[in-house]
Amino acid sequence: MDNLPRVVVIGRPNVGKSTLFNRLVGRRVALIADQPGVTRDSQEARARLGGREVALVDTAGLEEAAPETLAGRMRAGAAAAVACADLVLLVVDARAGITPADAHFAAWLRRQGRPILLVANKAEGRAGGAEAMDAFRLGLGTPIAVSAEHGEGIAGLMGRIAEMLPAAAGDGDDAAEAGENAPLRLAILGRPNAGKSTLINRLLGEQRQITGPEPGLTRDAIRIPLADTAGAIELIDTAGLRRRARIEAPLEKLAASAAIGALRRAEVVALVIDAELGLHDQDLQIARLAEQEGRALVIVLNKWDAVSAPEATRRAIAERLETSLAQLRGIATIPLSAATGTGVTRFLPAVRKAHEIWNRRIGTSDINRWLADALSRNPPPLLDGRRLKLRYATQASTRPPTIVLFGGRADRLPDSYRRYLVNHLRETFDLLGTPIRIDLRPTRNPYEKDR
Repeated sequence: MDNLPRVVVIGRPNVGKSTLFNRLVGRRVALIADQPGVTRDSQEARARLGGREVALVDTAGLEEAAPETLAGRMRAGAAAAVACADLVLLVVDARAGITPADAHFAAWLRRQGRPILLVANKAEGRAGGAEAMDAFRLGLGTPIAVSAEHGEGIAGLMGRIAEMLPAAAGDGDDAAEAGENAPLRLAILGRPNAGKSTLINRLLGEQRQITGPEPGLTRDAIRIPLADTAGAIELIDTAGLRRRARIEAPLEKLAASAAIGALRRAEVVALVIDAELGLHDQDLQIARLAEQEGRALVIVLNKWDAVSAPEATRRAIAERLETSLAQLRGIATIPLSAATGTGVTRFLPAVRKAHEIWNRRIGTSDINRWLADALSRNPPPLLDGRRLKLRYATQASTRPPTIVLFGGRADRLPDSYRRYLVNHLRETFDLLGTPIRIDLRPTRNPYEKDR
């Protein structure tokens, strides 16, 4: 989305910025809840407004606060988004009227030298339109009265946005190119405070995501474009995942749901672990979920510079993975420090390798030679006094690799023998660390009489 005009939505907390953002995008991207301060990081999505393709950016609520505080860091992130904007939508609450904070930030925004469109939200019905006119006194021109929640005035707002954008320059080409070369979707998951946002900031080379000692800073599943030498990547930063029994607040449930949704939309999942704390049961639960969803997985051992006994820690983690995550045998583990940058250069190549394995296709003749070798090494077990016969194999699909086995009563193959076949296939074709699916299809003997 680098070539698209950027439209940034800003305003004080709880004026409905994220609701308006979702309405303009046309789907639910940003989390919304009936409390201020839900959005903390800038959220970006492609939208079509008045016939123009734009990069729409949702930001944290603007508040006066010291720079070192969470609110101060959130304001700095919003200010950084404004600095790159082609158009800024300043959103105010028509029902609440213009507050001193609105006036303060309107004056600040005028000094930034960016085109501004004033949006009076929560202006439902005839009375709401009259209330919106109070925004005139901000000195930013005629306010556009809308109700993001009910969809009123949105079409007019879209048309006004399109009018105020700079002249189009290759928007259609950019969209076509995006369709042809879709980015690799990489979701960053882990428990709270494992260093997910710090890792993303290190990869981007800038302080894009809010970080700090407070756990749970990230709430939305934030999509961020990135590129390496192999092509485009869509990074997805997610909220920290805790055990379900500990998730109580409705907002945390929404954040956890967004993180799980990001996992399901991703192609590769990077599980970030605090190496100082070691491999936790919740880390394994996240890894198992990625495997169940058929996603490629890499494990990041973050804060490696703070580990006092690296060899012992690496050995303990490897043993735990071997016993508790055997279905992903050979998974890549990357020790690094997102805070200092040590080892980070190994991360994206490991992601690309995992993605390549996840997409790997094997020839039918090679698969059947593998099957013959597997059967000769360890024949299938007897069932009702007769040996199960597997006759033929083929790869049905990739992402993840899925093999179909045909044979008499193949659907009754024990799970233990299925695991043997998966492990043998993984070793034979170097499918380390990726989920493997085996689909068993029984074949009927035409000479066997029906009983």
